[in-house]
Amino acid sequence: MASTLDRLLAAHGGAENWRRTRTVSVHHRFGGVLWDVKGVRGLLDDARTTVRVHEEWTTQAPFGPQGLRSTTTPDRVVLETGDRTDDGEDEVVEELEDPRASFAGHVLETPWTPAQLAYFSGYAMWTYLTEPWSLTLPGVRTEEHGTWTERGETFDRLRVTYPASLATHSAVQTVHVDRDGLLRRRDYDVDIAGGSPSVHLADGFEEHDGLVLATRRRIFVRDPDGNPVPDPVIVSIDLDDVRVETGPAPA
Repeated sequence: MASTLDRLLAAHGGAENWRRTRTVSVHHRFGGVLWDVKGVRGLLDDARTTVRVHEEWTTQAPFGPQGLRSTTTPDRVVLETGDRTDDGEDEVVEELEDPRASFAGHVLETPWTPAQLAYFSGYAMWTYLTEPWSLTLPGVRTEEHGTWTERGETFDRLRVTYPASLATHSAVQTVHVDRDGLLRRRDYDVDIAGGSPSVHLADGFEEHDGLVLATRRRIFVRDPDGNPVPDPVIVSIDLDDVRVETGPAPA
């Protein structure tokens, strides 16, 4: 019998299609209450996200009313104007080294700076747009984690442990896979927001250049029994205009 990870990869386009994919780029619309809580509504509500599939790198634009561009990696966040300086480099408006450390002591209600928003959105969208391929990257460990039944549907679960070299919500997360092999749910705690327990539900699956991606995502608080609290919606993500760049598979 195929493993849950094998089923995931096959249902989302197959390992070979993911291996030859360089970047995934989407137009996104964000909603939900989180952005008001963090004092950053409107900065990234309607923008384009581009991620690299084989390394953690995300760019998003337009960022804020100035039309900036953010670039996020696990170790650094940069907000740039897109204008060239005299030495030919993009003009940097804000920069954040070791961004994870800047969230020390944060709780859910702690406001974010623009660079902190870029870090959160950058790593979150990278996690979502590269799954399930990112579960095969070096240092990522997966293990079968039993089943979960919800609204009459039974899911196979994978416990995922991420290495410290990858930025994501929490080191340990659980993904739920339906009978068709699609990744329909992800459970995690948002470490940079006081460890807020969350349920991320995904649907609206579409095929683009061989990859199968969820285009509608809703994130809720997770109650002590593991169920999503339906109101309020913490974050909504709706995707369209998906663009996939391919090239030779990396060695």
